Amino acid sequence: MKIEEQITVAALAAVKELYGTEVPEKMIQLQKTRSDFEGNLTLVTFPLLKTSRKKPEDTAQDLGEYLKKNCKAVADFNVVKGFLNLVIAQSAWTGLLNDINADEKFGEKRMTDESPLVMIEYSSPNTNKPLHLGHVRNNLLGWSLAQIMEANGNKVVKTNIVNDRGIHICKSMLAWQKWGNGITPEQAGKKGDHLVGDFYVLFDKHLKEECKQLQEQYEKEGMTADEAKAKAEHEAPLIKEAHDMLVKWEANDPETRSLWEMMNSWVYAGFDETYKAMGVGFDKIYYESSTYLAGKKKVEEGLEKGLFIRKEDNSVWADLTNEGLDQKLLLRKDGTSVYMTQDIGTAEMRFNDYPIDKMIYVVGNEQNYHFQVLSILLDRLGFKWGKDLVHFSYGMVELPNGKMKSREGTVVDADDLVASMIENAKSLSEDKVNKLEGITDEEKNEIARIVGMGALKYFILKVDARKNMLFNPEESIDFNGNTGPFIQYTYARIRSILRKAEAQNITLPASLNDDAPLNDKEIALIQKLNDFGAAVAQAGIDYSPSGIANYCYELTKEFNQFYHDYSILNADTEAEKITRLVIAKNVAKVIKNGMALLGIEVPERM
Repeated sequence: MKIEEQITVAALAAVKELYGTEVPEKMIQLQKTRSDFEGNLTLVTFPLLKTSRKKPEDTAQDLGEYLKKNCKAVADFNVVKGFLNLVIAQSAWTGLLNDINADEKFGEKRMTDESPLVMIEYSSPNTNKPLHLGHVRNNLLGWSLAQIMEANGNKVVKTNIVNDRGIHICKSMLAWQKWGNGITPEQAGKKGDHLVGDFYVLFDKHLKEECKQLQEQYEKEGMTADEAKAKAEHEAPLIKEAHDMLVKWEANDPETRSLWEMMNSWVYAGFDETYKAMGVGFDKIYYESSTYLAGKKKVEEGLEKGLFIRKEDNSVWADLTNEGLDQKLLLRKDGTSVYMTQDIGTAEMRFNDYPIDKMIYVVGNEQNYHFQVLSILLDRLGFKWGKDLVHFSYGMVELPNGKMKSREGTVVDADDLVASMIENAKSLSEDKVNKLEGITDEEKNEIARIVGMGALKYFILKVDARKNMLFNPEESIDFNGNTGPFIQYTYARIRSILRKAEAQNITLPASLNDDAPLNDKEIALIQKLNDFGAAVAQAGIDYSPSGIANYCYELTKEFNQFYHDYSILNADTEAEKITRLVIAKNVAKVIKNGMALLGIEVPERM
C-alpha cells in the first residue's frame, strides 16, 4: 500500500475513534509539505473541523498523536496552525522504493477487458502537399495523447482522416497534366508528396498570372479594382478547368479517377516515410472520398426525421438557434457536401467499426466552432459519444521569421525539419559521442537521430498545447535546461553508471532492507518517483502531454542535484552504494517510460 493510502486509512480510523464519526475519504487531504517546514506530507485539518468541533491546532495535534502511535508510515509530526506536517518513517520510504523497483511500468494503469475505448484522430493531411511544421505539432500531440490515454488504462485506437478530394486536389492534378510532362517521383528524384506539392504551388503561380492579366483587362473596361479582382478570380480559365475536373471526379470519370489514384499513391508513399521518421502511426485510416457519401446519407436520414431543414433553394441546414448558435449548412443547393457533412460520415463509419466510448479530435484552435457544432449534430443523430466528444484544441506553431503559407511554397517542410534537427544533433554532440569507446558510424548516426528527434518532440510537447508557440530549433537542441537532450543525457549518464556497477560485479537486490540508509535528497527522489503516477493520471484528465514533459524535467533536475552532491559508485559504505544504485536505476526507468509517453526515445550511450 502506498504511503498516502496508509495515512489516509489511518486518518479515517483516527477521526472515527477520536470524534465518533465516519467521514468520506475525500475529506482527508494530503499534500507535499512546504520546503520551509519539517516533514514530508501535510494533512490539512480544516475539512475536519465540523467533525472534531475543535480548533485547527488541537485537531491537528489529536490526529498527529494518533497517527504516530497507530500508523507505521508516520515517524513524527509537527503542527503549524491547521496543518499537520508528517515526517514519514524511513522504512516506509524504503518500502515505497521497493514497490517502484518491482514494477517495470510503475505509475501506469493496466488495460482490462472492461477498459473504455478511446479513439483519437490526428494528422488529417491534404493530399495536395507534403506535411509541414503545423502537421508536426499535430502528429506529436496526437501520438503522445494516445500513449497517455493507454497509460491510464484505456483501450486506444489511433486514427487519421485524409482529405483526398476537393478543388485543392484537382489543382495539383491539373498542373501535373499541363506542365508535368508525365514526370514521376522516381524520375524527379523526389518524394511523391513533395512532387505533388510542387504542382500545387505551380498551379497557384499560373493562376495569379491569369488573374493579374484579367484584372488589368476588366479595369480597362471600367470596373473598379475590387470588382475586377473578384471577377478575375471567378473567370480565370485555370480555376474553371479545376472545377470541371472536380465535376468529372464526382461523376467517376475513369480518366480523372485514374490520375487521382496515381498521384494520391505518390503522396501516401511520401507521407508514410515522414510518419516513420516522426515515429508516429495509426491503427485505422479513413479517406474523405469515402466518408462524404456516408455523411450525405446520414444527413438525408436526419432530414427525414425532422432533425434538419431543407430550404427553398434545396440546401439542407441544421438550426442551432436553440443552442445559442446559428444555422449550419450541411448540403449545398446542388447536393454537394461540406466539411461538416464529411465529419458526420466519418463518425458514422467509425461508430460502425468500433465500440467508441470517447472520441478525441486533435485539431487546431481555428476549428473550435466547427467542433462545437459537430458535437451537437452527432448527439442529435444518436451517437452516444457525440455530446461528450473532445476537441483537443491546440495553438499554432510559428517561427522566428513569421507564419507559413503553403500556396506560396514558404512552408517549413516536415522532412526538411527532421533532417536538419538530426544534422544539428550530429554536429553539436560530436565531441561527446567521439569520446565513447568503440562506437561505429552507424551508432553515431543512430544517437544523432534519437537526440535530434528528442529535441524536436520535447520542445513542441513541453508547451501547453492550447497556446500558440514559437519553435526555435537552436534552443530545442541545447544540452542544458528544459530540453529533450538534457533529459536524454541524464538517462545515458545513469545507464553508464549502472554498466560500471555491473562491470564491478555489483548485483542489485530485488528489494532493500527496511534499514537501508537514506538521506534527505534520496528521500526527495523517491517521493518524486512516486509522483509519476499522479502526473500520468493528471495528464490523462487534462489531455496534457506538457504535464508529462514537465514531470520528466523536474525528476531529471532533482537527480542531477543529487548526483552533484553525492557519489554513487564511490559512496562511503556498501549499503549506501547499493541504495543509490537502486534509486538511480529507477530514476532511469521512470525517465524512459515518461519520455516514451511523449514518443521520445532515450539513448543508452551519449
